[in-house]
Amino acid sequence: MSFLNLDALRHTPLVREPYDHVVLPGFLTPESAAVVYPDFPNHMRGGSFPVQELTYGPGFAALLDEVRDEPFCDAISDKFGIDLHLLPQMITVRGRCRRKDGRIHPDTETKVVTCLIYLNRGWSSPEGRLRILRSATDLNDMAAEVPPDWGALVAFRRADNSFHGHTPFAGERRSIQINWVVHQEVVDRELARHRMSARIKRWVPFA
Repeated sequence: MSFLNLDALRHTPLVREPYDHVVLPGFLTPESAAVVYPDFPNHMRGGSFPVQELTYGPGFAALLDEVRDEPFCDAISDKFGIDLHLLPQMITVRGRCRRKDGRIHPDTETKVVTCLIYLNRGWSSPEGRLRILRSATDLNDMAAEVPPDWGALVAFRRADNSFHGHTPFAGERRSIQINWVVHQEVVDRELARHRMSARIKRWVPFA
């Protein structure tokens, strides 16, 4: 079973304003939910976690295999006109959102392209919906708003003005973030930072 609707991605136009981005609801097939959702990493806290540090089942592993595979990289490379094949890929996972998350930001300069795939079966809340923003200061000055429903994809080329964020939300909000980054040291540094943070939390539980 293939989980990714690559044909839909290839036929979805690239939007140039306010920065290069693609929004594609239903990028994951409807059938994927029954396989992937139960195998999502369990007992996740707030924050973003390198996938290497997580435990998950075979359905989620199969999804990861597809986003790591060449056809997905081909489709994203073609969409943005950037050859991403020689750049390191970094995958992180979020399972829960905290009220402090979602503040406006453009992503760091070490990221070249960001892809978000949402893994929530139905999203009824008006909060926690990703906004493609025209402004670094106004969360309501948006070009698009994306509910994090099952299989929705948001991909964008990182730029100084690639501002995005969402209104405060606390609770389960599942997503995978795939980044192509400028060099392997970015991936290694993120992994080391997470491992150090995990050690500190073990030593000082309320850190």
